[in-house]
Amino acid sequence: MTEQYVIRLRKNEERRIKAGHLWVFANEIDTRHTPLKDLPAGAACVVEDSRGKALGRALLSPHSLIAARLYSRDVKQELSRSFFKKRIEQALALREQLFDTPCYRLIFGEADGLPGLVVDRFADVLVVQTGSGAMEAHLDTIVSALDAVLSPSHIIAKNEAAARQIEGMERYTRALKGELLDEVSLSENGGNFVAPLAEGQKTGWFYDHRAARLKMQRLAGGARVLDVFSYCGGWGVQSAMAGAESVTCVDASQTALEYVHRNAELNGVADRISSLHGDAFAAMKQLIADGEKYDLVVLDPPAFIKRKKDFKNGLAGYHAINELAMRLVKPGGFLVSASCSMHMPADRLLEVIHSSARHIDRSVQVIGYEGQAADHPVHPAIAETAYLKSWFCRVQFSL
Repeated sequence: MTEQYVIRLRKNEERRIKAGHLWVFANEIDTRHTPLKDLPAGAACVVEDSRGKALGRALLSPHSLIAARLYSRDVKQELSRSFFKKRIEQALALREQLFDTPCYRLIFGEADGLPGLVVDRFADVLVVQTGSGAMEAHLDTIVSALDAVLSPSHIIAKNEAAARQIEGMERYTRALKGELLDEVSLSENGGNFVAPLAEGQKTGWFYDHRAARLKMQRLAGGARVLDVFSYCGGWGVQSAMAGAESVTCVDASQTALEYVHRNAELNGVADRISSLHGDAFAAMKQLIADGEKYDLVVLDPPAFIKRKKDFKNGLAGYHAINELAMRLVKPGGFLVSASCSMHMPADRLLEVIHSSARHIDRSVQVIGYEGQAADHPVHPAIAETAYLKSWFCRVQFSL
């Protein structure tokens, strides 16, 4: 018989869980009743309040700050193949209603009832990320359930995040079904793209900006465009597809820029795409020195604020990059400024844009906002699931 594990919370620490949150932090656990360090990673447990009342069932990550993640309010719910299969089918039903092509984030962790699990779908290829030791422990069952629901040709684990080391997990990329692929193919907003898997970031592509990139296309017609932190050209190539006169993509990765040009070829816009290889800050300073001006500048930087303690330095980075961008926008031109930093609220990013504009005697008119695409649904009790934000602004000399 499988041993039944229980963790008991300290007094009043159940409030957030009862309000719908799914995470139990290590410092919320009453270790006198439940010695956390003795519990096995990946095991299922019952979470109790300080009086012993059951709150739900969770997966254990005893060596992490997030020590347990609830996956069901039913304390008898086991982590069977049928459980994973049902959750995957629920997630798939939503995506199939939202999208015409099978290219999207299929599983978005907590928001899809599978905490610590991400699955991106590239037609017949699934790329899996397990963000906790708990989900890692059930990877074989997850793969079996994915295979039962979708029968893909390939299932590939792309587990290279540095955060895995916190829980003592190895970093690796390997094929779980089929052979390991160097790249994946996908469609988005009417375009066809390829993205690097082995050498690429995260799962290879960033589906989360799909809606923002579609909105950006309205501003791109006839424009001279600068796409900073371009990666494989999701923004830049789509702006050319929307009729941009010319597009310059800037990225520190030569591999990413090679994919920019391949994607431009795939979509028949290669003659309007050029690239700059190098540090984004340095490249923008050089463009300013050269007197360049653009009708549309897109900023999609990596997360400058990965932890709360990084906030001050990260905030300075957002100020600097937005100021540089606005120096490159023609009067009356547009800036799309994004942040994927969970710790950077949308209203704070707008403050950064406004103060950066004021610092160089510019003003901005906010004409739009976009969060993450619908295949990245937000869990209303978990603010961390609403991490992505993009402000669309018209830049003018001060009025």
